[in-house]
Amino acid sequence: MTTPIRVKYQTIEIGSIDIHLCTLRDKQQYSDPDDIAKNLGINDTLWPLFGVVWPSSLVLAHYMNDYATDGKRILEIGCGMALTSLMLNKQHADITATDHHPEVGDFLKRNSELNHDADIQYERADWSEDTDSLGRFDLIIGSDILYEDEHIQQLANFVEQHSLPNCEVVLVDPGRGRKNKLGLQMEKHGYQSEQIKPINTDYLEMPFKGFVLKYWRTAK
Repeated sequence: MTTPIRVKYQTIEIGSIDIHLCTLRDKQQYSDPDDIAKNLGINDTLWPLFGVVWPSSLVLAHYMNDYATDGKRILEIGCGMALTSLMLNKQHADITATDHHPEVGDFLKRNSELNHDADIQYERADWSEDTDSLGRFDLIIGSDILYEDEHIQQLANFVEQHSLPNCEVVLVDPGRGRKNKLGLQMEKHGYQSEQIKPINTDYLEMPFKGFVLKYWRTAK
């Protein structure tokens, strides 16, 4: 990366796994000299949000640590720092990551190398467009990705476009008030659902007020 942003290094423990991360130093960092992010609709306030580790991403990583992933093609959407993707990659899972932000791919490659693991398959994608080449997956995961009401329909459609007839979806929502609306959209695509309150979140600095949202569909 050649952009003049400040970064920091940290190690996050997930069970017996250590994930080494290069992230933005803080949420004050910003660099978009060629207006690439701006042209994608990402303003200077939103720009750094991809580059820090959020509580929901920690919850997702811990939840997925012992999840049954063998034989499943997995997609992390809105991956940001891709903590869960890096963990699953270390477990040799079949993981692909995607995000809308133009800087995510470079950070993901850097962090894969930092953990001495193989590169993770990555593609930048826009939920509002149907132009990516990601394909379809057995398991789709994500954390803290429902920022706006307009994202509800877009997310449900994106999941549908990339899910196999038999598919599981695991999302962590910190409590932004849109989980029930998303559940209704997922039902239209044939998914059943449940909301789980995560336990043993002592790895977080503050109590977690959100939920793990699970959706599943079985082909008829």
